[in-house]
Amino acid sequence: MVLNKVVLIGAGNVATHLGKALLKTGYDVLQVYSRTVASASVLAEKLKTSYVTSLEEVRCDADLYIVALKDAALQELVPQIVKGREEALFVHTAGSMPMQIWKGHALRYGVLYPMQTFSKQREVNWSEVPFFIEAESKIDLKVLKELAGKWTEKVYEATSEQRKYLHIAAVFACNFSNHMYALCDRLLCQHGIPFEVMLPLIDETARKVHEITPKEAQTGPAIRYDENVINRHLDMLKAEPTIQELYEKISKSIYNHDKL
Repeated sequence: MVLNKVVLIGAGNVATHLGKALLKTGYDVLQVYSRTVASASVLAEKLKTSYVTSLEEVRCDADLYIVALKDAALQELVPQIVKGREEALFVHTAGSMPMQIWKGHALRYGVLYPMQTFSKQREVNWSEVPFFIEAESKIDLKVLKELAGKWTEKVYEATSEQRKYLHIAAVFACNFSNHMYALCDRLLCQHGIPFEVMLPLIDETARKVHEITPKEAQTGPAIRYDENVINRHLDMLKAEPTIQELYEKISKSIYNHDKL
């Protein structure tokens, strides 16, 4: 079954990159929906297509509706998105939302979850991005596998339960790590040191886990619980109690995890 005509519901980071990928691989992106004219029009212009800001104006003749919205909006808008379009295939791109959110509304539905961090200003190398797919029927599972397979060889079937844990693991690996970079930048800025001096260290840390496990790659004072160094650092962080508390808790977590 060929699904060539696509409507994008959403115009954020994920929708932007998926839209560009769809266009590049020959899909006909019929329309973009977003709540605001600003975001809808920008993406529609990039994809050389039309846009709407009302779900009632979304076209009913697409084969596939890819819904890339925030979780709360997705849950609320499912009935409106599907209404009058029940014969099409509906997928969402959320890591933490179950597939069954479509049940009772759509006849054909699934999940197309690209596990990557997306920013509009950065191009995506899709060949490196893993997709996790799920569908109510075997036929639609095959359809989604073929779709994602046009962009990457890393296509995996995952249940909603598995995907929940993929998402929380990704929060640790990506969002929390980036927050650590932000705190690092803050401390360095306070003492007139540019963040760029940390980039070789960050890059090498990331490279290591391509070759050895994260547990094997762990270094630093916390893993041996060097109290002299740790206490000195905690003392230096007295002016930043939130960061001080994080430092202490993460140090203990590193030490205890090494013993597992």
